[in-house]
Amino acid sequence: MTTPSPDRVDLSALIKAYDVRGIVPEQLDDGVARAIGAAFADVVVLPEATGKPRVVVGNDMRPSGPELVGAFAEGLTARGVDVELIGLASTDGLYFASGSLDVPGAMFTASHNPAEYNGIKLCRAGARPVGQDSGLSTIRELAGDYLASGVPQVVDDARGSVTEREMLAEYAGFLRTLVDLSGIRPLKVVVDAGNGMGGYTAPAVLGTGAGLPELPLDVVPLYFELDGTFPNHEANPLEPENLRDLQRAVVEHGADIGLAFDGDADRCFVVDERGEPVSPSAVTALVGLREVARERAAGRTPTVIHNLITSMVVPDLITAAGAKTVRTRVGHSFIKAEMAQHEAVFGGEHSAHYYFREFFFADTGMLAALHVLAALGGQPHPLSALADQYQPYVASGEINSRVEDVAAARARVVEAYVTQQGAGPVEVDELDGLTVSHWDGHPQWWFNLRASNTEPLLRLNVEAADEDIMEKVRDDVLALVRQGEDA
Repeated sequence: MTTPSPDRVDLSALIKAYDVRGIVPEQLDDGVARAIGAAFADVVVLPEATGKPRVVVGNDMRPSGPELVGAFAEGLTARGVDVELIGLASTDGLYFASGSLDVPGAMFTASHNPAEYNGIKLCRAGARPVGQDSGLSTIRELAGDYLASGVPQVVDDARGSVTEREMLAEYAGFLRTLVDLSGIRPLKVVVDAGNGMGGYTAPAVLGTGAGLPELPLDVVPLYFELDGTFPNHEANPLEPENLRDLQRAVVEHGADIGLAFDGDADRCFVVDERGEPVSPSAVTALVGLREVARERAAGRTPTVIHNLITSMVVPDLITAAGAKTVRTRVGHSFIKAEMAQHEAVFGGEHSAHYYFREFFFADTGMLAALHVLAALGGQPHPLSALADQYQPYVASGEINSRVEDVAAARARVVEAYVTQQGAGPVEVDELDGLTVSHWDGHPQWWFNLRASNTEPLLRLNVEAADEDIMEKVRDDVLALVRQGEDA
């Protein structure tokens, strides 16, 4: 921990557990970016450097990005760190740069947040994450000190330099080496980039924009124009209303599949030929089984990571295929930590983040999309039939309840399902919130109830073997949670 400055600026509203995220310029301006750059140099870059310290920096399409990147680079060079600017990039494009160059990285993005936001995702060399417990809290404190007292400067001849480097073609070429689409049947693919970075990366990876050979894909673009004001819809496909344009276009064009990317294009959502969403759990199972088959063919016993609110189909199918599964808390820092610890070949989350060992244990929506395209194009059936194999159960989706007393609401659920065991014998764990499972009994169901870290909310996820059971468990738990509330 750093020694507190009496004038330290409090950046806790801007620098959270996983990244930097705030409104420009009220919370994040040039001065703050410069201070964070210098603190990143002192906490992460310089202690790990074996030669001349170097950082790679990218930014998404938000108008505030280039100026903030310039200020951040000033903070790094003031501390003697060289900066390579790769310019426009998706977040997984920045992870590729950090991983392939083996240097720390910084990505300026606010992902799916509205236009007035920007932020920074930081990583160590090799795309290893920087989170609250791995340096981010110290960066926050030191940046607060530098805002109060100024960024210390190295002597002139020790200052870092700033250069520019183009990496889109290398990124696209690398992904193409991991999944071969050259032999699949022709597919018509609608891609909704939401005016985010998918409009930059999709032409390079799926098309010939980076000078790569043509693939058997007929890509229909939706909102490929880079526009950080998001004029058509929010670049957050997790919200159903933001998928509607893609769903309509898939049906209108008679497409085989639809793909939607979020603002920084590190998440990918899939829609089948009927315009119906394919659940991220189904994608996790499909891609996981492909990676498991490849590992087992090489004589290895693979491990796949999934968080605790993905469908039971994931551990069911992955273990049946001869692999190990590891269940984690919700959140990319937990997934990445488990990925590295277990040398896992793949990891998936309900939020459509997909992690790959061959991609530096980092998340990449584009690589997941390539796997889905390969699976679809490698057999004759439509995506709806293919996906049905991986969606045998019924899920509620995440349901948020705003409650006055989170602890009391949770206690009512514990009393009903755990203390009294009114539902019969259940398994209970508190890995992340409260998970109650009746999966080994009849009827089959489980639910997870998690409190928000930032709001008086309880988040409920329910899954069951059929619709009626899911609805009963969902409604019973919600009634307990919302008892006495104005729901």
